[in-house]
Amino acid sequence: MEVSVTSSTLLPDRTRVAIIGSGFAGLAMAIRLKQAGEHNFVVLERADDVGGTWRDNTYPGCACDVPSNLYSFSFAPNPYWSRAFSPQAEIHEYLRETARRFGVLPHIAFGADVESAHWVDDDQEWIVETSAGTVQTRILVSGAGPLSEPSYPDIPGLEDFAGKRFHSADWDHGHDLTGERVAVIGTGASAVQFVPHVQSRARHLTIFQRTPPWVLPRPDRPVPGLLQRAYAAAPAMQKAVRAGVYWRQEAMLPGLVHKPELLKGVEKLARAHMKWSVKDPALRAKLTPDYRIGCKRILIANGYYPSLAKPNVDVVTDQIARVGVDSITTADGTERPIDTLIFGTGFHVTDSAISDRVRGRHGETLAERWKGSPQAYLGASVSGFPNLFLLVGPNTGPGHTSVVFYIESQVAYVLDALRTMDSLGATSLDVRRDVEDSFNDDVQRRMRGTVWTTGGCGSWYLDESGRNTTLWPGFSFQLRWRTRKFDLGSYDVGRRTPLPATA
Repeated sequence: MEVSVTSSTLLPDRTRVAIIGSGFAGLAMAIRLKQAGEHNFVVLERADDVGGTWRDNTYPGCACDVPSNLYSFSFAPNPYWSRAFSPQAEIHEYLRETARRFGVLPHIAFGADVESAHWVDDDQEWIVETSAGTVQTRILVSGAGPLSEPSYPDIPGLEDFAGKRFHSADWDHGHDLTGERVAVIGTGASAVQFVPHVQSRARHLTIFQRTPPWVLPRPDRPVPGLLQRAYAAAPAMQKAVRAGVYWRQEAMLPGLVHKPELLKGVEKLARAHMKWSVKDPALRAKLTPDYRIGCKRILIANGYYPSLAKPNVDVVTDQIARVGVDSITTADGTERPIDTLIFGTGFHVTDSAISDRVRGRHGETLAERWKGSPQAYLGASVSGFPNLFLLVGPNTGPGHTSVVFYIESQVAYVLDALRTMDSLGATSLDVRRDVEDSFNDDVQRRMRGTVWTTGGCGSWYLDESGRNTTLWPGFSFQLRWRTRKFDLGSYDVGRRTPLPATA
């Protein structure tokens, strides 16, 4: 059943907690606040619907690459997933229905894009400017995910191109690719899903590949109706399946973090998958990575390799020199005519737009503080930015499992921080700089032997200084343990006159 979310709350002048974004992170924070008896909060959503990444990415073939039973809230299981790996539309509808069921829709201000936020020390609060107005808040929680701002390549002549062009995160469903000469730039997680759709319609498809990905077969299958009904009748059964999936995903971690040689078997499976699908040895040579599996995101897809082997597809590994009015020219001088250009070039992960908009107690923005290398204590707190909590912040991304597990861990930490503030009568919490630095030194020390830093690749996990500031270098349950309880001793506590109560 489709859930209407077109209505929106009016933006309050003042609130205790303001949450940026209504994807998995923002909704988890909002729901848990409400369950804890906190009703004085608002969710600031730039769009006119909830869902975040799963609202915006509607390209053909878009689906999750984490099993459905794990890629969902632990407190809101969905027994009716239609497939082992849920498609985008189902995930989006799940988020809409969950927001409705837990009663957080009245707290969401749609069309409220955060333009700036700055901390006022005298008042111990954040002033948040949005496209819908201004709100003053004691606590600011950012649920603006790392996959929310599309990244475009800087290619000479791109603005001169006269044909249709769009990013996978902003798919033009009204544009018919039938019979066209299409170019795709990028071969990441989105591209491996939409390329089969494009190949089946285009007269000719040219894929510009900078670095080939490792691709495993996708063990997807329909979920029988009988099993769906069993999950609905016996939630403990689905919970047990979720636990099994969780520990299976965790089993990947030793190879990624401690002994990359443990991944040799996975690499053999990826090579066999390619050999089975691509018979041309010259094409296989182009598609074979020269780095260790896991160094970049491991992709799962069944249709990608067979699509590349079709006669109407060329895979080009030469660097793009320039884009013309109706063509792309590579460094070897070859000019290839195109009608449509599709970017599968990912997102701004380590340089998210929100970091330019949030300004702390010393007048600097997060971006200025980070200088291209993000860091935060437990991925959540940044010294000099009191009462700001980041969800899926630096070094809390998953390299092997569901991001929802990480989100729920950090949400629990934030909730305990609020309880601590209440018990102390505190108005601000600011993580100590020495604590933050020590934590991040330890994270980077643990990162040194991982496949992400020793595997011989460059990836979007790395910031501009070459540090992996995206992933958590350990088991996910280790982060869950670290965030189970707010550690007051790591923070400076401020006390001022409380904000007046609001209805």
